[in-house]
Amino acid sequence: MKRRNFVLGMLSMMILAPINALAALWNKPAFEAVKLNDAQRNLEINGEIFSNQILISAPDRAENGAIVQVEIKSNIANTEAIAILVEKNPTPLIANFMFSNGAEPYVVTRIKMAETSDIKVVVKAGSQYFTNAKNVVVLENGCG
Repeated sequence: MKRRNFVLGMLSMMILAPINALAALWNKPAFEAVKLNDAQRNLEINGEIFSNQILISAPDRAENGAIVQVEIKSNIANTEAIAILVEKNPTPLIANFMFSNGAEPYVVTRIKMAETSDIKVVVKAGSQYFTNAKNVVVLENGCG
């Protein structure tokens, strides 16, 4: 009976450990913030520097804000994270991608946009933050 409890305990730990690790990375206050400044503050973003080394590919006009494809590539050395924010969304922080050493800082995703707004991208490299943005005109609301 002790052996069975030990094995079940070990299996439980192996299953729950990755879940606990993911929970540690989840920044709930940043994702639940309703103002862009609050989301950035919770991500500890400060002193952003404009950079054209952040490439943003998104449509100039989105027929439907429910599905807006965005492609982001950072050519900034030592990129550690890429955050996507949309100010005029109910919750501005869309995503925050973390990159390990050697990973290519490139993301393709689909986002929802409530209305016409800038897609703001913030890249963390070392202790510095860099930013670029692209305006997308939304013809049909996507966050209803």
